[in-house]
Formats: sequence, C-alpha cells, structure tokens
Amino acid sequence: MTSNSLNIKNCVEKDVLEWFLDNGIDEAVSTSPVDKTAVGKPPISNVTIDNVKQQSQAATPAPAQVQPAVSAEDMAAEPLMGTAQALIEAKQRAADAKTLEELRATIQSFEGLAVKKTAMNMVFCDGNPDADIMVIGEAPGADEDRQGKPFVGASGQLLDVVFSRIGLSRTAEDAKNGLYISNILNWRPPGNRTPTPDEMRIAQPFIERHIQLAQPKILVLVGNTPMKSILNTKEGIKKMRGQWHNYETVTAELPKLDQKIIAMPTFHPAFLLRNPGEKKTVWQDMIMIQEKRKDLGLL
Repeated sequence: MTSNSLNIKNCVEKDVLEWFLDNGIDEAVSTSPVDKTAVGKPPISNVTIDNVKQQSQAATPAPAQVQPAVSAEDMAAEPLMGTAQALIEAKQRAADAKTLEELRATIQSFEGLAVKKTAMNMVFCDGNPDADIMVIGEAPGADEDRQGKPFVGASGQLLDVVFSRIGLSRTAEDAKNGLYISNILNWRPPGNRTPTPDEMRIAQPFIERHIQLAQPKILVLVGNTPMKSILNTKEGIKKMRGQWHNYETVTAELPKLDQKIIAMPTFHPAFLLRNPGEKKTVWQDMIMIQEKRKDLGLL
C-alpha cells in the first residue's frame, strides 16, 4: 500500500471515529466485532449450541454465545428507574441540596436519568455563580459533553459574542458584568437528540434548585424548550421572546424564592447559525436586557 493510500485510509478512519463521537457512540459493547449479516437474529433461550452446530455447515464452530449489538439509543430508551420514582427522588434530592456544590454532587450521583449512561461528562455550569444574569439552555451537545462545560461549541462562541456586545462575559470576575450558564438537562442525549418530555420533567427540580441557589436577578432562557419548561408555558418562543416574564418555581417541594426573578426568552444561537437574518431580533432582546439592567441598578 502506498503512502498516499495510507494517508487516505487514516483520514477516513478519523472521520468515522469523529462521526461516532458526535452521534453518542463512544463506548464499545464487545471486545470482538459482530457480523450481523452472518449472525442474523440473536439466538433465543431454547436454542442450544448443539442445535446450532447441527444446522451449521461452516468449518468454524459456532460461538458459545452471540451478543447482539446495543446502540446508545437503546441504552437511553428506558430510565434506570421508573419515571414516577425518578421524579419523586429528583424533587427530594434537589430540595436537600443547600449549596451549588451539594447540588452538583447530587446530580452527579442521581441514577434516574438513563442519558447519564451514554454521556461522557456531566455538564453543570460555567461562568460566575454570583453573576446577576443566568443563562439557561436545553442540554449539552457533543463539544459540551467532551469538555464538561455548557455552550462551548460553535453555538457557545456565538452566544459569547452576542452578550459581549452589552458588556457581559462568562469570564468576568465581577457580578455586574458576569454571566452564569447552565442547562436544564445536565447530560448529553445520545446523538444530540431532543430531550424527551420525561427527561425534562425529571431534570426540572434540579435546574429550579440551581436557580434558587444562584439567585440571579435576570434569567435569559435560550431556546424554545428551556423557555417552556422554566416558564411553564405551551406558547412558542416567537410569541414569548421580546417580553419580560415573572419566573416562579414550579416544583412544589422546593422552597419559595427569596426574591423576584424576571426572565427573557430569546432564540438559541444554533437557530441563529441556521437563520442569520434573526440576529437582529436577538439584538433587540439584548437591548431590552441592557435597559432592564439599568432600571434595576445593575450597571
């Protein structure tokens, strides 16, 4: 094989591995490859090795047991506990967390979300926890899963640029100019699929407790899904953005808010990357946020 052929082969293999990672396929399920075209359907329990040998004319004896391949989607199809039980436990454990670090540890050890099994890292937060403004997205993507931080891919870079235009940054040390960023779901769904309604319900007590412990003055809800969950509404984001909404805790088991928190929904930066013409709309939202900061004495 020539050097050019080897280079092409290596590039192809690298692209395939990156595609696997981006689609949540990051764990081997067997130490040896399985040829599905040769195996056919997995053997049922009453088929013995002797039966297989008698029916097979192959020179190589049949393996003692064939393990069917398990996809990341299959692993995430069912929660590790029932949804009702997981929701009860999530509410109780969220209420018990008294600090952000306790909440982080609680989410890390919680076994009620099956997406935990297919994710590489928990994505809890980034930025300044004392910031006046908290940004909440939906769920981590591939880049976030690898780095363990929210909004670090192409969407996150655009998010940083948008907020920098009104003097806000996740790296700012002072609360007035800082940003605190998290997601409703702290684990990446396999293949970057949309979180299921049950996953969002189970995760909601944790993000609501997260808000209570961080005590921001303003919430910026990035995208349709976090807006609907946090504001407990069925309205779409095109109708809700550009307006201020009062945030109230939905989970009854959690303590009441110590102070009023207002929320501004806006488009997700991934939506802006696909629809650059909507950047002007998000700029209008940023102007409203800047004006509200002045009204609240946050500047």
